[in-house]
Amino acid sequence: MVDHKEFTMSTPAPTPDRPGTRALRGLAVLGSVAAALLVWLVGDPVLGAEMVFTQGDQDPQDVGAAAIVLFSAAAALLGWALLAVLERFASARARTVWTAVAVVVLALSCVPLLDVEATGGTKAVLALTHFAVAAVLIPLLRRASPRVAAPAAPVTAGPAA
Repeated sequence: MVDHKEFTMSTPAPTPDRPGTRALRGLAVLGSVAAALLVWLVGDPVLGAEMVFTQGDQDPQDVGAAAIVLFSAAAALLGWALLAVLERFASARARTVWTAVAVVVLALSCVPLLDVEATGGTKAVLALTHFAVAAVLIPLLRRASPRVAAPAAPVTAGPAA
């Protein structure tokens, strides 16, 4: 009777970072900020949407270019940080998990728009800034994330000589 032993890798190793990964991630952050700012520029100065909202009993808040840049940059950098953590500790499914989280965060980021007092144009511009950030950030960060090597096929050891 022949005794065979199977050896498999428990977790696949990620492929090495491609050249330019960090640059592509930086471009994703800058691009998402630029996309949000472009939406704001079209909505506020060009189309004249009144970018003021009130939430609860707070004073009205004006959404200017600085707020758009600050919040879109913060969201993009947090997305990059989460992807880096997932690649470090959950490399086998980092891209998939990160993408799912990013889509859920996008959906949840629009919920507060239901509770603010603002014109329809203001709400539309704010929602479009969220989608603009996601439209740039999600595909570029996914592309910058290294793919995971396919799991190794089982290796069968022959009979000992």
